[in-house]
Order: sequence, then structure tokens, then C-alpha cells
Amino acid sequence: MTFTAEQDALRDSVRKLLDREADPWPELCEQIGVAALAVPERFGGLGAGTAELQVVAEELGRVLADVPFLGSAVLAVHAVLATGDDEACERLLPRLAEGAIGAVAWTDAEGRWDAPACRVADSAVTGEAHYVLHGDEAEILLVVADGSLYEVTGARPLRTPAMDETRRLARVTFDRDPARLLGPVDLGALRDVACAVLAAEQAGAAARAFELTVEYSKQRHQFGRPIGGFQALKHRMADLHVLVETARSAAYAAPESSRLAAVAKVHCSEALAAVAGEMIQLHGGIAITWEHPAHRYFKRAHGAAQLFGSPGDHLGRVRPPIS
Repeated sequence: MTFTAEQDALRDSVRKLLDREADPWPELCEQIGVAALAVPERFGGLGAGTAELQVVAEELGRVLADVPFLGSAVLAVHAVLATGDDEACERLLPRLAEGAIGAVAWTDAEGRWDAPACRVADSAVTGEAHYVLHGDEAEILLVVADGSLYEVTGARPLRTPAMDETRRLARVTFDRDPARLLGPVDLGALRDVACAVLAAEQAGAAARAFELTVEYSKQRHQFGRPIGGFQALKHRMADLHVLVETARSAAYAAPESSRLAAVAKVHCSEALAAVAGEMIQLHGGIAITWEHPAHRYFKRAHGAAQLFGSPGDHLGRVRPPIS
């Protein structure tokens, strides 16, 4: 993979900011403009591509940052753009570019991303959407229903307790709430973009989990020597390194096609789960203490794997049907 000087500078700026800020979203928007990356310049954004979104997501994944980047700067922005409605773009995208939090209500209680959970009749939406990224704090709430995107006011969001406390999710209930039609939306294309950016986030988390594990293997001693010096552990570390690097390659290839987006979702989900599991195994007892970050990477691995469809769902998109 080859990155441009601008992409390297973006990565460096995001990493430095995340190192010093406990609540980084305001500064990420004001100082770096991450919320404006995908917004075209004519709507007040930076007009960047998916690769730039992935660079930011990879850095956010490294520290498991709980910010509305994926749900707002990626999913909400691309959903509005996909409608092709100039009025909606002119009204909503400048706000999203400045850091207003947008959320897309899409999924049903079973976690299915291929069948929207809500219905619209007489300009009113009814239903219950689950696993809405930052839905409980959204300033702009968008709903996918009947193949189209709607802007909705008056809904009742409730934060959903989740295993992964570093990912803010909500359940949003609609009871004939006013719905403003923005336009038709290609759910497959929208999910492909989301999967590509999520894959980069997963690759970043896997890379950092691997780094922390390598560091610990050099510090922990058994039988008078660092455990990282034992051949059996070296082999396991080598396997993890391969997983991390192939996950990163798969993630950055994802924007090229829908099939590669599915491949990235499958491989990056499995890679992060494997690395996080080995992180706990190789750290030993300290890894299951609340203060150690290992359990957070493990939880992020299993939570992220279910977003935008499980690895099994996407595997079905990759492999040909058996006749």
C-alpha cells in the first residue's frame, strides 16, 4: 500500500490529537476537519475520498475512540449524498461537516441490515430501529425505509447497553413521527462504504492490540527470560503479524468493488477477533482485569463483527452458491 503525503500527514495529525485529548470529537472536527472529509467542497466540506476516511478510521480504531465518526461523518454523509437531493444536501451536509452528529436508523431487532426495520405511510414513520450508531445523541436523524431515506423529528431514542462500551448504540422508536422524504438510496452501495471504513477501523484495532502484546511479551519473564523469546510464542506472534498486515491490505482494497468490501468485512472481523483473543491468552491473568485494555479490544472485536451484517452474511456474498 502506498499513501500520499497528505494521507500520511492526516494520519499523523489524528494520532497526535488522540494521544492528548480525552474527548477528541470537537477537536477532530475543528482542528482537522474529519467530519467534513466526505462532504463535497460545494457543501462546505473537503471533498476527500474513501481512503482518507479509512486513514482516520484506522487511527480511531487503534485507541477504540468512542466518537461519532463512523455513524455521522461516514454513514450519514454518504446516505444524504446518495439521495441526490440538492436541497437536502445544501441543508444537512454543511451542518454535518461542522460536526453536528447525524445517525442513520436502519437495522431491525435481529440485526439484519438488508431489511429496514421501519415503514412510512402518509409521511409518517413507524417502527423500531436497533443498533443505531450514536442515535441517542443525534442532531440529525435519518431513517431508511421502503428503499428511501427520510429525515425524521420527534423520535424516541434510548441508549442500548452493549458488551462493547466503547461503541455508542441506541434503539430508536417511531410512532407515526413526521418523516421528510429525501430520496431513494442504494442500500448495497451505502453498506459497502460503511464496511470499507469499518474494516480499516478493525485493522487499526488489530494492529494496536498486536503491538501491545509484543511489548508485553518482552516485559514478562518466565524461567529467567522474556516470554517473547520462546519459539512457540514467536510462531504465534508471526501468525498474528500476518493477520494484521493482510487485514490492512483487505481494508484498503475494499472500496474497489462490492465483493472486496464483503471480503474486507469478513477478514478484518476474523483478524481482529483472533488478535484480541491471543492478546488475552498471551497477557495471562492481567488481561481480564478491568484496568487493562485487553478486554476492550476483545469486546470491540465481537461487537464490530456484527455491524452492517455478520461475517457469515458477507461470506455468502463472496462465495458462489453451491448447486
